Amino acid sequence: MSSYREESPVNPLPPVVIALAVFLVGIELVFFAGSRGLIGGPQAAGWRILMIEEWGFRETLFTWMVENGQYPPRELARFFTYPFLHLSFTHLLFVLVFLLALGKMVGEVFSPLAFLVVYFGASIGGALAYWLVWDTPVVLFGGFPAVYGLIGAYTFLLWTNLAATGGNQLSAFRIIAFLMALQLIFGLLFGAGLTWVSEIAGFVAGFGLSFLVSPGGWSNVLAKLRKR
Repeated sequence: MSSYREESPVNPLPPVVIALAVFLVGIELVFFAGSRGLIGGPQAAGWRILMIEEWGFRETLFTWMVENGQYPPRELARFFTYPFLHLSFTHLLFVLVFLLALGKMVGEVFSPLAFLVVYFGASIGGALAYWLVWDTPVVLFGGFPAVYGLIGAYTFLLWTNLAATGGNQLSAFRIIAFLMALQLIFGLLFGAGLTWVSEIAGFVAGFGLSFLVSPGGWSNVLAKLRKR
């Protein structure tokens, strides 16, 4: 009897990536249904804007919190909720592309907890950078700072692999360099927004946190570098 076991032609996504994607799409479907009058009545048409206002990251609000030394948990939750809110399905679609592609590569190496630390750590880092750099009433929302954290984690994996094999470690940063070049071009053509600061900070946070939460952590990185 043959012991051959048929392999799936498609490698499954890590469960943590699937869970995040399902949650993101679920929120978008609720907004879509509300805007079409399928649920919630007439007021549901404004759910998206209301949720962005209520749960997006407000730079002015956090400034008030710091100045007064008051940090209500409900308002601190904005650091974790703003990545789940998007202006449209197209906005979400671009985030999903990054989440599914990079999430698969990072999630296959990192533990689920480490993955979430990178994802939400990048969200927090992006919001803090937004607060530090800008003085604006414009609400920060959307998942790009979080998925840029995954770009940072993937860059870390490439960087450590190149360090171990003696390759050019700078080549690990090609993805972020390409994305930043695209943002510069679009900024010159259509005007730069404010979110690029949070996206760069998300990348830096994801890369930095990977030293702590990747398998083996910093000690593993040092061991690979010493083998060169």
